[in-house]
Amino acid sequence: MELDIPGVKLIETFPKQHFLAQCTELTHAVYPHDRIYGDYCTVQAHIDAPAEAVFRYLARTESLQEWRYALRQPRLHRAPDLYSFVDLLGEPGETRRYCRAVSHAQAMTVDFHTAWDQADELWMVDLMRVVPSSSVLARPGCVVLWTHCHHPNYLRNPYPETAVAERRFWIGDAWPFAYAAHTVELANLKAIAEHRHLLGRLAYPCVLDAACAA
Repeated sequence: MELDIPGVKLIETFPKQHFLAQCTELTHAVYPHDRIYGDYCTVQAHIDAPAEAVFRYLARTESLQEWRYALRQPRLHRAPDLYSFVDLLGEPGETRRYCRAVSHAQAMTVDFHTAWDQADELWMVDLMRVVPSSSVLARPGCVVLWTHCHHPNYLRNPYPETAVAERRFWIGDAWPFAYAAHTVELANLKAIAEHRHLLGRLAYPCVLDAACAA
């Protein structure tokens, strides 16, 4: 197979020795933090609980207050699915974080579209996927993959007129610590899911009964 597209490297047109040489060049003993986590942050974990149950738990937006480090007091902001939380990272003052969970049951993906201070442009997007670990690790449970991208708005507040007046901290200031913070939060999710699975009650007690029945 050959593709006449600049930059595409396939074995037919890019000899194996060149491919191995480039792989060696791209593999380093030490990687600078900003090179790894500059534009993307991905964490992953195995959870000893059924994939379908973990997906259903994640898909309930309100459950964020249990496993995310600083999101509290969920309330329905706009029906049917836009919630607001208090984000305690935004102190002093009360920073509101607006969130809509977009989930697809067949693929078991849950994308959290969020933003600080305003609900019109949900530009902070967490992409999560739940995979049965029987298919990828040959063991019970599931693997949760979580990717976040460094949106340009992390560099500056795009809506300064909606910001809490006394707050001097912007969520983008925390980007260098995204990997560490998400690792802690994913460990929270793992602990909660595994504990409740053992008790046979992983479902989150939803505020919206109709949503729980869905």
